[in-house]
Amino acid sequence: MKLWGTRAEPQKESRWPDQEMEYKEHLYREVCKARAEWERAWWAFQEAFGEDEVDVAIYTLEAAERRYQIQLKLAKQAKVQWDIFKYGSYF
Repeated sequence: MKLWGTRAEPQKESRWPDQEMEYKEHLYREVCKARAEWERAWWAFQEAFGEDEVDVAIYTLEAAERRYQIQLKLAKQAKVQWDIFKYGSYF
């Protein structure tokens, strides 16, 4: 199970709209992956039985929450428009 994806660095204003859009799409996919990872960790915590399983589940959940927060922050800095990726382009 891959816990950490490639780290996407925030970029300055791009001269090429295609590259900027690709970067935003990459961020959108990373946010979706981080959310799915957080959901899996949450369910693992809910189903944990025994002291060791609970400890691992808590650690995994905290790590997934932090990754999700980081990805959301990067996407917010890049001004990702969620509807474009979720529902497709308006054009």
